Amino acid sequence: MVRSLVLAAIALALSPLAAQAQPATVRISNDSVPTLCAEEDNVDLRLHAPSVRRFRVEAVHPAVIGSIVRDSTAPDFTDCTITDKADFRFTPRRVVMHEDQRLRVVGITFDKFWRPERVPVTVGARREEGFHLLQLFWKERGSAPYEFLVLYPVDGYWRIKPRPPRHLTDIAYGTSVLLGPIEMMQRPVVNLSAIAFDPATMTFSLTFRAGGTATVKVDAIDRARVALDVALERAVPGGPFAGLRSMYVTETNADGARVEWRARAENRWHESPVMDFKGGEGIEMRLGRNQPSRHNTSSPDHRFLGFSE
Repeated sequence: MVRSLVLAAIALALSPLAAQAQPATVRISNDSVPTLCAEEDNVDLRLHAPSVRRFRVEAVHPAVIGSIVRDSTAPDFTDCTITDKADFRFTPRRVVMHEDQRLRVVGITFDKFWRPERVPVTVGARREEGFHLLQLFWKERGSAPYEFLVLYPVDGYWRIKPRPPRHLTDIAYGTSVLLGPIEMMQRPVVNLSAIAFDPATMTFSLTFRAGGTATVKVDAIDRARVALDVALERAVPGGPFAGLRSMYVTETNADGARVEWRARAENRWHESPVMDFKGGEGIEMRLGRNQPSRHNTSSPDHRFLGFSE
């Protein structure tokens, strides 16, 4: 009987179904460039895989979160020579697209933006276009609504953050996430032709200008993490399917300072300072900080994991 069970377990481990259950490997490339300006997104990490369609991205608190007594979130334009690229003008507005007992969704149009595109946004049954920012606020009884996610419809940038630990009233955004086929338009972007959000299931449906669609489901919102489960309609074999944009000047003046990645079948994590990272392959990766930063001190680390076809 024992011998039969062992043989069955071996057969299952060698079956195609078991092989499919193994996480896929992705290639991580580093297109980061040095800067002296803390307001420039010079960190540029991109994920490549010819057949990956599903993965998970999480924002988690940095290791130093418990030691933060005073947060630092103010912009720092020291040594900056950024020119204003927001050449296109718009009529500012703010629209509450949805509100119920647990969730508020708000669309924002700025007075100027660096791109002229107008992306249709549907929330529930309501459709609008021309937003530059979509905000999601989580609501709990006895607490003010907490913003945990923003999406920039025109260039496909996401920012997510978990609920703050109990000793802080809020935490900062820092690193941005790109989900979908990345293209270069002065900087890396994901061009979207339509966005829909279903408040009941907490799921975004995205249509890409490059072709294909995706769903992004908010799977967790708590004091440990915010987690998004991403499913692409089709893989992106000719280019990156996701990425991270962040800022690094020095180890203590950065939103993302270190890259960690775990390769298949290895009993260890690899680590590298982000500006020295030569790229790698792994089934999981993290961009984060192990030291306090004077820029966006409380902003979260980000992880990609759960890659599959």
